[in-house]
Amino acid sequence: MTLTDPTPTTPATTAPTSAALRAGSFFDDAQRLLPDLVRLRRSIHADPEVGLDLPRTQRRVLDALGGLGLEISTGIRTTSVIAVLRGGRPGPVVLLRGDMDALPVVEQTGLEFASTNGAMHACGHDLHTAALVGAARLLADRREELAGDVLFMFQPGEEGAGGAQVMLEEGLLDAAGQKPIAAYALHVGPGPRGLFATKPGAFMAGSSELRVAVQGRGGHGSQPQAALDPVPVAAEIVLALQTFATRRFNAFDPVVITVTQLNAGSEAINVIPETATLAATIRTISAASVEVMQAELPRLIGGIAEAHGCSATVEFEVHYPVAVNDPATTAGTVEVLREVFGDQRVIVAPTPAMSSEDFAYVLDEVPGSYVFLLASPAGLEASPEINHSPRVMFDDAVLADAATALAQLAWSKLGTA
Repeated sequence: MTLTDPTPTTPATTAPTSAALRAGSFFDDAQRLLPDLVRLRRSIHADPEVGLDLPRTQRRVLDALGGLGLEISTGIRTTSVIAVLRGGRPGPVVLLRGDMDALPVVEQTGLEFASTNGAMHACGHDLHTAALVGAARLLADRREELAGDVLFMFQPGEEGAGGAQVMLEEGLLDAAGQKPIAAYALHVGPGPRGLFATKPGAFMAGSSELRVAVQGRGGHGSQPQAALDPVPVAAEIVLALQTFATRRFNAFDPVVITVTQLNAGSEAINVIPETATLAATIRTISAASVEVMQAELPRLIGGIAEAHGCSATVEFEVHYPVAVNDPATTAGTVEVLREVFGDQRVIVAPTPAMSSEDFAYVLDEVPGSYVFLLASPAGLEASPEINHSPRVMFDDAVLADAATALAQLAWSKLGTA
């Protein structure tokens, strides 16, 4: 298979186990859907949209769901799609989610279906969307056997816009008439294609943002003693943040503080600026760590500035909470995935990932499980580009696995007639 072949061959992964086949695995049906899912994924990939407003992506999803007999509604504040599949018998509700938004990244993959509009699906959300469409088709074909309903959540704005929270505020969890008893989502990443990974408890870090402005007094670069230079103060704050992260928190409750912006001065090079600013992304795996930072960072930063005769303003904003997988639901997830794909393709991760995910908002409301699915193309597994890179590539042959996994998780949780 080549990366530009629109009709991929069977992926180089193991088939379902005999037990899963006896239970009615979706694997073979997903293989038959694969060419259609690849075409959908590539059309989305070639035309990415960023943020909460994704009208062209929404239209592609609506077209792909047409004819399935789903109850479909769209968002008000965002171009979300909610689709409800009613099973043949009464029962509970299970939620399946796929995010749809891209990133403001200029693509450098050289793929025939690469984006040319200045945005890029550099985090694989195009695969998530296509896989969720696949799961909807697989389950719709067997709706009469389902004892319950499936709620499909097609979400914009995962990349920092809080689209999941918007959908919750607009009534996502009431869309099927009762609150879901479980929620599942997949996310592709670099690594050996077809390997699943998850863990109970904290699985992905919470995300916060720190912004600091140090106010000094400008002057001539040759006479710093006659000014209050904010630049070395900002530099001292950067170093103090690293010490704070490693000395104030338990090593088994890690905190990552990464200063990604540092700015001062736009005048001539011999001018000491009035202000210096910095911004940092902060990742945590416990709410307690966030509380400590909210209380102590303003005091630390303000004290450093004051010691040098400057002042500082500090803004601390919590973006996403920690994504916490429900232990019982995740144990069931591991069992189902191992039954379908084999033990060697499903691992329990030893530690959380320090990246963040707004599916955490859903997991705060519904017991659920979030799962990674590795998806690097053959030949790139050893040294792949990571998510958000302009050169990252994913093998869309995993779409059959992703659709199968989502459908099987819902099927197993609901039970059948």
